[in-house]
Amino acid sequence: MHRLSLITTIAVAALAIPIGSAKADQPKYPDWKGAWARFVVPGLGGQPSFDQTKPWGRGQEAPLTPEYQKVLEDSLADQANGGEGNFFDHAVRCYPGGMPLNMIAFRPLEFVVTPNTTYVLIGGAEHFRRIFTDGRDWPKDIEPTYAGYSLGKWIDTDGDGTYDTLEVETRGPFKGPRAYDATGLPLAFDNQSRFKERIYRDKADPKILHDEITVFDNALTRPWTVDKKYVHDSNPRPQWAEAYCTENPSMIAIGKQSYFVSGDGLLMPVRKDQAPPDLRYFKQPQK
Repeated sequence: MHRLSLITTIAVAALAIPIGSAKADQPKYPDWKGAWARFVVPGLGGQPSFDQTKPWGRGQEAPLTPEYQKVLEDSLADQANGGEGNFFDHAVRCYPGGMPLNMIAFRPLEFVVTPNTTYVLIGGAEHFRRIFTDGRDWPKDIEPTYAGYSLGKWIDTDGDGTYDTLEVETRGPFKGPRAYDATGLPLAFDNQSRFKERIYRDKADPKILHDEITVFDNALTRPWTVDKKYVHDSNPRPQWAEAYCTENPSMIAIGKQSYFVSGDGLLMPVRKDQAPPDLRYFKQPQK
């Protein structure tokens, strides 16, 4: 009888222990819900830039090697002549810009935090980023993508019981070419970039989210670090716009050339003295 009473006491005590109590002392995940729009520095205007505190293109003062400084200058010269420069594939062929351009926030970003994976929803040709936080190691073979392969680690920097910072490393090989902005500010054509990020909400102003990105790339003379900021939309139910580069395009790529599509649906040159597409497979009208 005594043994039965002891077993009953142990069983009742076990039922009183909350399920998952072994993890009860682990930090909680942060609330990053909502839409996070690109922070616009007053007075800069123009197209979005990688370093938000400086103008795009040459104004970024990127630490490029001489070889890749020439790539930028050639891209700007081609654009001044009507071409797409080093930004060709992204703008005309509707390819994703890839990392780090996908974090420029042409449209507001959405962060979906789960215990094993944090998703950055981007939209358009970029779709999303997937950051694994389940403790896995790097794969032996990484399939090339525009966004790269990302591993992350959550940190509770102030010990208050809630994770507040996501540290991320992203590796390639990447697909390319990729650029930092629409001027064609280049990353190395070997597509072996590496990125380290610290993503956290500003403690003094929780409407601001920081993404400190450091770029390690063979087009640079040294690692390049910027602090990208995003502003929280106060609307608890933000409007998520749908937009696709392939919808009603004004430009079309044929081979290595790009052409403008006029209002009547005909091809127009974008450069002075640009040759028309090769029509050898079409029956030509008799003169």
